[in-house]
Order: sequence, then C-alpha cells, then structure tokens
Amino acid sequence: QVQLVESGGGPVQAGGSLRLSCAASEDSDCLRAMAWYRQAPGKERELVAGSTSGGIAQYADSVKGRFTMSRDNAKGTLYLQMNKLKPEDTAVYYCKATEITQKFDCLRFAHLPRSWGQGTQVTVFS
Repeated sequence: QVQLVESGGGPVQAGGSLRLSCAASEDSDCLRAMAWYRQAPGKERELVAGSTSGGIAQYADSVKGRFTMSRDNAKGTLYLQMNKLKPEDTAVYYCKATEITQKFDCLRFAHLPRSWGQGTQVTVFS
C-alpha cells in the first residue's frame, strides 16, 4: 500500500532551523494537494501548512513568517522548512495528502487522505 514517510526531525535549539521531508513510497503525480500537521503532547493535531490544488500555500498564524512549505514536483517530495524554531513548536509532524488526482492510475493513492504516517519528532529546547 502506498505510504507517505516523513523524515528530518530531531532536537534543535530554540532559534535554529530544520527541514522536514515527506516522500511517497511510489513516485507519482497523483498527490494533488498536501499539508503538514503537528501534534504536541496533550494537544490535538493541528494544521501547520497546506496547499490547495492550485499550489497556493497557507499557514497557521503561529508559524507564518517562520515556516515555508515547498514541493519538488519532479521527485514528488514535500518539504517544510522551519526557521526561528520555538519550544512551542515541539511536536510530532505529519504530512498528509489532502487531495488525490481523480484518475484511474491514482486509485492506489485514494486511501492517503484518510490515513496518517508515523510522523517525525521535532524537539525544540531552550
């Protein structure tokens, strides 16, 4: 089954930077829109950054100006560049395919909007 795999997390000092990556286990052009979420201990999962099918990125107010989502369409890899990290950014970060291209060849990706990967832990210490 096709999966999304996040990587790039780790411990970082406040003020530092990390770049997260999200790659599908199969290359394709089926991932029409994607997003990054995070879940901090004891809190609900929240949307950090998302793109529309037109490629416009939107960000949570808490990360605007510090985080940038981008995509390498040739590789099908999603990135989240996180700068000026704060301790409150500590969380498990997940990527998610929020919209799948509607065509036969993309049926094997159809489950992705309903599933979560393992995520990658980001820990920001002061």
